[in-house]
Amino acid sequence: MQEQYSPREIEAAAQSHWDAQKSFVVSEQPGKETFYCLSMFPYPSGKLHMGHVRNYTIGDVISRYQRMQGKNVLQPMGWDAFGMPAENAAMKNKVAPAKWTYENIEYMKSQLKSLGLAVDWTREVTTCKPDYYRWEQWLFTRLFEKGVIYRKNGSVNWDPVDQTVLANEQVIDGRGWRSGAVIEKREIPMYYFKITAYAEELLSSLDELDGWPEQVKTMQRNWIGKSFGADVVFDYDQASVGIDGQLKVYTTRPDTLMGATYVAVAAEHPLAQRAAESNPAIAAFIAECKAGSVAEADMATMEKKGVATGQFVIHPLSGDKLPVFVANYVLWGYGEGAVMAVPAHDERDFEFANKYDLPIKQVYTGEGKEYDATQWQDWYGDKAGLSSINSGKYDNLDFSAAFDAIVADLEANAHGARKTQFRLRDWGISRQRYWGCPIPIIHCDTCGDVPVPEDQLPVVLPEDVVPDGAGSPLARMPEFYECSCPKCGKPAKRETDTMDTFVESSWYYARYASPHYTGGMVDPEAANHWLPVDQYIGGIEHAILHLLYARFFHKLMRDEGLVSSNEPFKNLLTQGMVVAETYYRTLENGGKDWFNPADVELERDAKAKVISAKLKSDGLPVEIGGTEKMSKSKNNGVDPQSMIDQFGADTCRLFMMFASPPDMSCEWSDAGVEGANRFLRRVWRLAQNHVNQGIAGALDLASLNDEQKAVRRAIHLAIKQSSFDIGQHHKFNTAIAQVMTLMNVLEKAAQTTAQDRALLQEGLEAVALLLAPITPHISHQLWQELGHDEAIIDAAWPQVDESALVQDSLTLVIQVNGKLRGQIEVPASASREEVEASARSNENVLRFTEGLSIRKVIVVPGKLVNIVAN
Repeated sequence: MQEQYSPREIEAAAQSHWDAQKSFVVSEQPGKETFYCLSMFPYPSGKLHMGHVRNYTIGDVISRYQRMQGKNVLQPMGWDAFGMPAENAAMKNKVAPAKWTYENIEYMKSQLKSLGLAVDWTREVTTCKPDYYRWEQWLFTRLFEKGVIYRKNGSVNWDPVDQTVLANEQVIDGRGWRSGAVIEKREIPMYYFKITAYAEELLSSLDELDGWPEQVKTMQRNWIGKSFGADVVFDYDQASVGIDGQLKVYTTRPDTLMGATYVAVAAEHPLAQRAAESNPAIAAFIAECKAGSVAEADMATMEKKGVATGQFVIHPLSGDKLPVFVANYVLWGYGEGAVMAVPAHDERDFEFANKYDLPIKQVYTGEGKEYDATQWQDWYGDKAGLSSINSGKYDNLDFSAAFDAIVADLEANAHGARKTQFRLRDWGISRQRYWGCPIPIIHCDTCGDVPVPEDQLPVVLPEDVVPDGAGSPLARMPEFYECSCPKCGKPAKRETDTMDTFVESSWYYARYASPHYTGGMVDPEAANHWLPVDQYIGGIEHAILHLLYARFFHKLMRDEGLVSSNEPFKNLLTQGMVVAETYYRTLENGGKDWFNPADVELERDAKAKVISAKLKSDGLPVEIGGTEKMSKSKNNGVDPQSMIDQFGADTCRLFMMFASPPDMSCEWSDAGVEGANRFLRRVWRLAQNHVNQGIAGALDLASLNDEQKAVRRAIHLAIKQSSFDIGQHHKFNTAIAQVMTLMNVLEKAAQTTAQDRALLQEGLEAVALLLAPITPHISHQLWQELGHDEAIIDAAWPQVDESALVQDSLTLVIQVNGKLRGQIEVPASASREEVEASARSNENVLRFTEGLSIRKVIVVPGKLVNIVAN
């Protein structure tokens, strides 16, 4: 066995062995327990970052551990390859997004392989390839024919210069992020998934996900947002509106209807449009509203503005006339695009009413509650403990009674009905961008919107296009959009919108089960063999949209007969971020110039606390900005490749798993990486010294002395605790700590006799096996050097010998009045009385209790004895 630990050689040899043996290529094996472990697939951005390393190492440790449990483990990998970043990079570099994407995939794949991941690369999927998105188009056509996908006008952010729709986050201060043009709100035709039809099931089946973090389930519940309320109908005041009609609103607080003093409608509402026809001021305000954001979050924080239309509607219970306002905080795409305003008990309405001097009518009060119409107080919006006032026949009722009575009267006079509603809205998937999956619809003047027939799929996206940012290139490519109608054969136009990239990531986990299947989206037999995923791993930032859409897609596939399970992911682990120190200097314009930690030299005090920092290049001071998520913007990222080249993949893996539990943030530390490398060198050194002395014989358990029993107890204690930490709780950091503790014991253990050497052999084998999921390369080599013919990848997880944990004697701490005064050794079978007697007779106890009366003796079994004396 070579003297020095050489990670480059060791890791290359281990990976060559795995490749040659096809160690991670899996197939369905009926009767063998399966385990499907999946980390969220990466976007091929160009190179790995430390977040990737952490995410995929966590999944790999779990996969390898489950394999050692004798399970048939599937761990696939692929690429989330469509999307705006590729299009932006293509414009910047004047290359086709396809070329940029495929080159990035090749480089990142080589980086991932250098980590030694136990991935079945034969199942690799790339979402921008036609053999993948063909099936997404196939499902689209099926769902379109069923009405689960439909087309309607939607309100979007429109960039008039780039001629494209922008996401809310691409609108900065009302302008397009790229063009700088003032953004307009436009109504354009969009395709929608009817996710609202599954809202109830998406909500209720969260209760079945026992293996998901409660925080994630709560976020999804809030996003789905089930609420109980009522539709309320207000008749138009014909004299002011000019026509007969009705305004419908949904409210969760029909109990406050008697406090409604005005209604507000969205800029696109028919009442607003009608008022604008004869009022230039209203028309101007509507135009201003249309230039604003369409994001709900922005609605909550923006200044509330409105304008009176001069129109009125009739209160359905009191008969009062309520003025109609156009307001910028009402969204047309939500509900009926109208709200009833109860300023006394809704903070937003309160702010608006005070701004425009509108009536505020209090309809709830409580004992000791004083109402101030100029200052909002939180109790105004409460339901519990209040009773109704100023509500005529509905006075002196609590929330539930007022709700029931008012809704009953609305239903009786046909001006309302009880209704359950969801905050969740249908999922708009149309994108006016090039680098995405083409929507398989053909527009025919005669036949309307016609799905592309199955035998004409896939609709292939041309890959040699270099976008220029001025709208989608597809809309300017007759060779793409000109076609014939599949129904009537007349000239028609192919849809040039592409799908939201969330669509691809909503079903990739299922395609991995049969990635080369050509008979459908998935092979149902293979899908049902592997699904649902046993362990899913990814960032908390995907807690809502990606996970919600994947759950929705799974139910769609189930209803198409493709899968039999109800949910895609049994267990979810949301890993923490990788954070690192930041350093900067403040620029003259107030901005910050950030420096990479590798370029900064730190000064520490006697206790190793950092007291100052300076830039290595000029020796001048820099500010310490604290720990932040590794990012390009803060220049505090560490290149994983340089770490792998310097220390080896096992060191990086060990550090990442040891630095913190997987669901907590991991703080990058150069000293921590060096410490992980030192530990692996210690393991190597001990094994090298042992192996070079020759083959160890068999261990004779019957003739172990007390010192040898203590060593063997440490070995099996480490196995027991590591099994618990990894298998039950994914606490890889404490499992590694157990191995470190064991190494301390093994390094001090005697190595003189055959029994000593046989015991050290058992200990080193345990170390190799316990580290195998975490540091697989060095474990592979150690296992061979320790004399095993089979590879450690095919070895079983070590079993605890419970008899080794049995102690003949125990060492107990002795305290007198809580202060440490020595220790005693007693038989493990000693009774409480025998332990107490032994403690009382200890010479230190006699010395420190001389002249005192012993009042009480406290025995903590297996740990200590405390003698209380005065």
